Amino acid sequence: MLKLELDITPDLVAMMQAEIAAGERAVSAAIREAGTGLKSAWRAQITGAGLGARLARTIRTEQFPKGKPSLNAAALVWSKAPVIVGAHDTGPLIRSKNGFWLAIPLPAAGKSSRGGRITPLEWERRTGLRLRFVYRHTGPSLLVAEGRLNTKGRAVASRSKTGRGVTTMPIFLLVPQVKLPKRLDLARDADRALDSMPGLIVANWAEGKFG
Repeated sequence: MLKLELDITPDLVAMMQAEIAAGERAVSAAIREAGTGLKSAWRAQITGAGLGARLARTIRTEQFPKGKPSLNAAALVWSKAPVIVGAHDTGPLIRSKNGFWLAIPLPAAGKSSRGGRITPLEWERRTGLRLRFVYRHTGPSLLVAEGRLNTKGRAVASRSKTGRGVTTMPIFLLVPQVKLPKRLDLARDADRALDSMPGLIVANWAEGKFG
């Protein structure tokens, strides 16, 4: 009769605990690398699409649990400007809230004093000029003003008392809706980060054991 005995010694228990600890460190390190890599990839996409470094810097990452290795480690990658980033990622159809027109500023309108797109009301207050509606049967309708262009190509009031140099300048295009072009593909980089996880875990586990 063959008798088998399993002797679980303290050394075996210690080995198992050490292996679990190695796994926790490996998973946490892999999650950290994947999260940091995804943040960098998203930031590169945003700057590469011409959306600016400021918007790119809104991409952040955070790891959980904090300061403690875990087999259940996770990383959160997000934007502090989710509406703007999400719009460029999905390319939505934008309509006016009140069902009328969307005013798209032309170069002569300049930019808002707060940065970004200027509104017709702000433009009138800033320049002291009145906008006039021009309906067109073909193409977008316009908001125009009577004045002149300065050296920066911005519409301003004319100083001429005789009216010399005054011209009608298109300031805003009026459209019922606009389709924002899709300029980002965040899911592509997220999928790549997920696909890299098994290899990162194995690499970090092996490095912890043999490094």
